[in-house]
Amino acid sequence: MDPRREVPGPEPDEQAKAGTPRRRWVRRSLIAAGVVGCLVAAGGTWVGARGLSARDHLQAAAALVPQLRAQLTAGDPGAARTLAALQAQTRAARADTSGRSWRVAARLPAVGDEIAAVRTMAAALDDLARDGLPALVETAATVGPAALTPKDGRIDLAPLQRAAPRLAAADAAVRRARERVDGIALDGLREPVRSAVGDLRAQLADAAAVTATADRSATLLPSLLGAEGRRTYLVLFQNPAELRATGGMPGAFVVLRADRGRIGIIDQGAASDWLVFDRPVLPLRPADRSLWTDKLGVFPADVNVTPHFPTAASLAREMYRRRSGRTVDGVFATDPVALSYLLRVIGPVPVPGGPALTGANTVPTLLSRMYARDVSVERQDAFFAAAARATFDAMTSRSFDAPRLLAALARAAGERRLLVWSARHAENRQLAGTVLTGVLPAADGARPTVGLFLNDGSGAKLGYYLRQSVAVSTGGCRSDGRRRLTVRLTLRSVAPRAGLPPYVLGLGLAGDPYTARTVVAVYSPAGGHIERMSLDGARTMFGSGLDRGRGVGQVVVDVPAGGSRTLEVTVLTGELPRVPVRPRLWVTPAVAAWQESIESADVCPSDR
Repeated sequence: MDPRREVPGPEPDEQAKAGTPRRRWVRRSLIAAGVVGCLVAAGGTWVGARGLSARDHLQAAAALVPQLRAQLTAGDPGAARTLAALQAQTRAARADTSGRSWRVAARLPAVGDEIAAVRTMAAALDDLARDGLPALVETAATVGPAALTPKDGRIDLAPLQRAAPRLAAADAAVRRARERVDGIALDGLREPVRSAVGDLRAQLADAAAVTATADRSATLLPSLLGAEGRRTYLVLFQNPAELRATGGMPGAFVVLRADRGRIGIIDQGAASDWLVFDRPVLPLRPADRSLWTDKLGVFPADVNVTPHFPTAASLAREMYRRRSGRTVDGVFATDPVALSYLLRVIGPVPVPGGPALTGANTVPTLLSRMYARDVSVERQDAFFAAAARATFDAMTSRSFDAPRLLAALARAAGERRLLVWSARHAENRQLAGTVLTGVLPAADGARPTVGLFLNDGSGAKLGYYLRQSVAVSTGGCRSDGRRRLTVRLTLRSVAPRAGLPPYVLGLGLAGDPYTARTVVAVYSPAGGHIERMSLDGARTMFGSGLDRGRGVGQVVVDVPAGGSRTLEVTVLTGELPRVPVRPRLWVTPAVAAWQESIESADVCPSDR
């Protein structure tokens, strides 16, 4: 598995193309080298021929990136030679910007700050090539994708355990480079240097998140897979045809046992078998009671109306314990869309009681066609459970393209269709900061994060027909350092106006059984709040609350079959640092991919 932190910029398809975190980190680090090279060229009048030489060396280094990336992917031993050539280029660029003339120029009143900033960026990139990339190349030589895929139901954990120190060294190198670049004062810098510093900061922040994830994975995966003792995990399959904030209503489940890398299924069934509890199975926070009522602790189908996955996971764990007598060591969640990504790599999987599943038919089969057959709920649950077991058996027994499988897992994680919670607090602390946790960041920095979370209010399976698009724009500067964001969410229904079976139409709580009622929860950036909402251009009332330092606004949106509704929300951020603002979105994973448009903003002037 190749977990990815929440890198909330690329679209899902771009994530799939980008590949593993190791390759993305290599590419981003050296794209930044090209940025610095352009700056050196722009400053050639300051330092003459050495500036042009530095530009040439950095451009040559950037040109080596695709070759190194391909070699790392293929496990080609030639990656070591390519790395050596790349290091020679960044070393030469650093030397070109480290001489006496550059030191003197860095003290000049007119251009000194810009020259000093370029010197710092070039040195940071050279440090990455020298101290970070070698560890990744060494790891690629011993822990390729094939080494992390099961063979006869077992993953060999020894290579990953040996790689852990190297990945820790790579992560430390990225953090050191990030600290140096973050230490560049933006005040007084002119364009294009100021923008380049901001860009490199963002790239290094992304790289730091990726290498931190790789480091954590090498440390955590052996333990999670039973290297120190047997582990059991509850795996929930979320059904996005009936939306919940983390993805969909918990439907089928399996319980996995991991013992020294060997993985097997020891129980399975449907979450609906747990029935309803008289009172919350665990104490609920006052904020959770206020926003979601007691239902998330009483109804198994509602544990994840909150977008905070650790809350949902701990409640599901306790519900399973009370009904089965078994206490699991953690909870995972995934959905049929993630399953379809895996089946595109694994190939068709025969499933007793229904058609063989493929990457193309998994979503419509599990979320629409089974309902259209109007079979009993029990038969539906049985087929879902059989599909989960058949896919698991295929993953642990077949030969397949390991890099493609890891890319599929990375895509699912990037879309938050793969969530992980451990009952061990130390392991959750190590997972913190990755998209696997399903936790909004405690602080946003220059990336004000808006959450858009959807919960079905129809008591139906009409989420299969919903389509979502969202645009975020950033307002001007304010004297208090905050900014207004305008979030425009459009929900569209492609449901037919007749012919759906009763199980899909469900309770019809919107009145018209073909109208999809959706409860939209909008989370402000950290330290911010929701100012106002308009639905189809008319000001509308909304419920409000506070959740872990973020303002929350909730409103009901009814979308008729074939229709659409547009919700516009004005959100105020917390105080932002004086760097370019790049908003990001966290959204509920739905059947259809979200269409997103996000507008960034320049840094505010110092005299705001």
